[in-house]
Amino acid sequence: MKYLLLTLPVLFLFGCSGSVDTSQMTAEEQFNYALSLYNDEDYEDAIQQFQSIIFQYPGHALSDDSQFYLAFSYFKKDQYLLSAYEFSRLIKGMPGSEFVSESQYMLAECYYELSPHYHLDQRYTTQAIEEYQAFIDYFPLDPRVADAEAKINTLNNKIAEKKYNTGVIYEKMEYYNAALTYHSEVIENYHDTKFAKLSLYERIKLYVLKKRYKEANRDITRYLNRYPDDGKVGELLNMQNNLSMY
Repeated sequence: MKYLLLTLPVLFLFGCSGSVDTSQMTAEEQFNYALSLYNDEDYEDAIQQFQSIIFQYPGHALSDDSQFYLAFSYFKKDQYLLSAYEFSRLIKGMPGSEFVSESQYMLAECYYELSPHYHLDQRYTTQAIEEYQAFIDYFPLDPRVADAEAKINTLNNKIAEKKYNTGVIYEKMEYYNAALTYHSEVIENYHDTKFAKLSLYERIKLYVLKKRYKEANRDITRYLNRYPDDGKVGELLNMQNNLSMY
């Protein structure tokens, strides 16, 4: 970050932000002023100044710096959708910028912050996963890759929990085909989450209920192979013995 630290004279010059007239400043002076506001956590005024630089000096060497700190200012204000939009603008409009990798990571962070409780709409969760995966794909040597992978796992667990619970709700409502659809999706697409085992058990019960014994037997074998030390092993072995007559 080229301009993260300001010199003491600059800090002194801009110490009283409300009285500063930026109309006669150069791009560099205005950027330093904007950055002083950012460092003082005066994000609202910083946003105005960074926007002004981007508008007045398109193509300037400080355009990407201003775009980056504009996006980060919104992030600091918890305005994650606006922040995501501005980080995305930098990534797409300034692909040669030194801030692209950081912006891609922060774009994912914006959607991570927007990801709600599992029972709500998970579109932001899905978007966060996609952006973290893009970060991993484009910047595989970045030290934040491990963090991105961990957050993908957390987000996948959230989606799996939603789908598992939806399946359980459909079971209670006796919409068994719909329940099978949701549990199958958890098993196949979220097999690394704790909910895959729960959904596999529920699908076995549903297959037995619907007299689909061949499929039930297949899933029991799958369960026993995957989770040989699980507490439901005895129950499932008895179930398998009872199904052997069919």
